[in-house]
Amino acid sequence: MSDLKYWIGFNIVKGIGPAKLQALLDYFASLEQAWQANQAQLEKIGFDRRAIKSFFETRAALDLDAALAQVQKQGVQVITWDSLDYPAYLREIPNAPPVLYMHGALDEGDRLAVAVVGTRRLTSYGRKITHDLVVGLVNNGVTIVSGLARGIDAIAHKTALEMNGRTIGVLGSGLDCIYPSEHRQLAQQIAQGHGAVISEYALGVQPEAKNFPPRNRVISGLSLGVIVIEAGERSGALITSNFALEQGREVFAVPGNINSPASKGTNHLIQQGAKLVTSVDDVLDELNLKLVVEQTAVQLALPETAEEAAVIAHLSGQPTHVDELCRATGLPTALVSSTLTMMELKGMVQQVGGMNYVLRESGNTYQ
Repeated sequence: MSDLKYWIGFNIVKGIGPAKLQALLDYFASLEQAWQANQAQLEKIGFDRRAIKSFFETRAALDLDAALAQVQKQGVQVITWDSLDYPAYLREIPNAPPVLYMHGALDEGDRLAVAVVGTRRLTSYGRKITHDLVVGLVNNGVTIVSGLARGIDAIAHKTALEMNGRTIGVLGSGLDCIYPSEHRQLAQQIAQGHGAVISEYALGVQPEAKNFPPRNRVISGLSLGVIVIEAGERSGALITSNFALEQGREVFAVPGNINSPASKGTNHLIQQGAKLVTSVDDVLDELNLKLVVEQTAVQLALPETAEEAAVIAHLSGQPTHVDELCRATGLPTALVSSTLTMMELKGMVQQVGGMNYVLRESGNTYQ
């Protein structure tokens, strides 16, 4: 992509996030033209003084060709809003990251993903529950998304790898600044055929505290639902659950000892309406997830559930947006999304861009 270095350039500029970048794309014919913007143009589209100053300073100091070469030298794939392989569910969320840096690879099956998050100060109970839930999810073809942090996150990733499943780690730093540093090998294992490690932060960005709340919106944005296993009252996992709710994702919480600090956050989530989890079946049933391997191997493209039948009744050869399907069927967004994902894997429907779906002809298989 000829504009790729400009996507990287704007990603490096502090103070230009998704909203400002969208304003630039709306105003200019290309990011190349936007990179040459003057002060009057930036003021016209609503940039404040601080953002303008930051842009001019970065533009003067940054060698775009060198920045692109550095990314390529480190084997990093850059995915942008313009990329066909930008994760479909992530694209739906408010303020979706304009740029993703990735080691490893995403595949179509990763759309069937669930986030597993929790405290860094896990108990033996949290360790066992994380292991058991991840084993159940992986056995049902579900990709595990987490934040590569110590504690629950690390157990989730490692268990997925042990089960030869797929997992996605989302960083709050550049891909060359793995945090914590002892998880560098874990990140490498994930990227080597078992999933992907991704970040919206450019190479060289250190793991500052302010980066992690935005990181958490990506974790939930990649997932059909978020399971919080153990979380203190101010745990970052609770931030992830808040993003999940804003994004229309399901939130699940594992109950714990009322006297345990590690369970105060999860018990509170349940009080607030999160789905209580006692086994992996609670998650699979709520999200309408089935054993993908068996279904894709032997099932015909016929509706097998009431949800599939409801979705099919409102689909045709003309594109229909997922929001319209939710309104027409009266089903929750997360349930419609997971049903559509399963139907895609079975060759029943096809996404034709922009979260629009059409029916496939009978007998076609998923490609």
